[in-house]
Amino acid sequence: MKQKIAITSLSSISALGQHPNEIWDSYLSYKTAITNQLFNGKSKPVAQIPLEIKKKLKELRNSDTKYKALDETVLMAILASREAVKMAGWDSGENFGINIGSSRGATQLFETHHKEFIETGKAATLTSPTTTLGNISSWVAHDLKSKGLAISHSITCSTGLHAILNAVAWLKSGMATKFLVGASESPLTDFTLAQMEALKIYSNQPENEYPCLALDLEKKKNTMVLGEAVSLACLELGVKENALAYVEGIGYATDDLEHNISISEEAKCFQESMKMALQNTPLEDVDAIVMHAPGTIKGDLSEFKAIQKLFSKSGIEPVEVPLLTTNKWKLGHTFGTSGMLSVELAILMMQHNTFIPVPFISNQLVQKPIKKVLVNAVGFGGNAVSVLLSCD
Repeated sequence: MKQKIAITSLSSISALGQHPNEIWDSYLSYKTAITNQLFNGKSKPVAQIPLEIKKKLKELRNSDTKYKALDETVLMAILASREAVKMAGWDSGENFGINIGSSRGATQLFETHHKEFIETGKAATLTSPTTTLGNISSWVAHDLKSKGLAISHSITCSTGLHAILNAVAWLKSGMATKFLVGASESPLTDFTLAQMEALKIYSNQPENEYPCLALDLEKKKNTMVLGEAVSLACLELGVKENALAYVEGIGYATDDLEHNISISEEAKCFQESMKMALQNTPLEDVDAIVMHAPGTIKGDLSEFKAIQKLFSKSGIEPVEVPLLTTNKWKLGHTFGTSGMLSVELAILMMQHNTFIPVPFISNQLVQKPIKKVLVNAVGFGGNAVSVLLSCD
């Protein structure tokens, strides 16, 4: 891209914690943050946010009477957004855009209200406004006193990276100079886990050291594990002294549907989105790729094939495939938030000039300078986004 897009802050809440130092320390450990919890009377592997952060969310809910009826996805987004704008040095009441999405939306609240309706035949007064997807960005805008536009959207598991894509378009158009982007997801409910189990993609090995075998291309069973998280970033147009990284390229594509939930065998959508994101960037300049790799057999393998295809074009001298990693073995699949957490991992690796491998994958201990990282995300329907990040 001709115009620099700076990422001037990152704020997340996940099973790894909330503060950058504790998140990085967790990545340096080979221990997963996935634990076993009871859902519908059975033990299931999930990645929950820490109890001390749950307490902060409760305090936030009780701090304002208008917040008492909000879903946890909204409360997490408010908490993370306060930290994001503070780190970026933005003032309350500034004219900046907000685009925070969610794959599932107000999951917990919707299910609670629906249960009440089934039992009583009546809906609570605030059921509709508090379960509408658009309330995430709107409530964050209210809390931050932002004067800019507020957009929410759902593009399944690529929602977070689509927020970056959307913000880049607004910034390049000249219609905005600052954008708060990301996604929030709180899907750990009996019904949501039952949906994943019905698709036969959820991990059924809770006692394993690593219940989610994301990026293990030889696994014989699907091992997706759900997590809850919010991850937000502040984007600004131009070169900034406080930039954590720059969005150097962005690409998107949609697969022709072969099945309701899966992408094509060689993930054509990823081939196209990565190609668009890289544009004129030499392939050998990409040091690492943070893969979507959800922990399913077909999902992991098809994305890997797409990367192989891109980096070894027929008729052209093959280029060595970059270092490959993912974070879902550690903090689960957080649906729409997952791509933003991958952006966070990419930036942390560049900041510390250290590659974070997947502990159960061999031949990953090679260390080299990490200056450019490609991040992938895709959702049901093959909506792929790839973002190329650089440290300067």
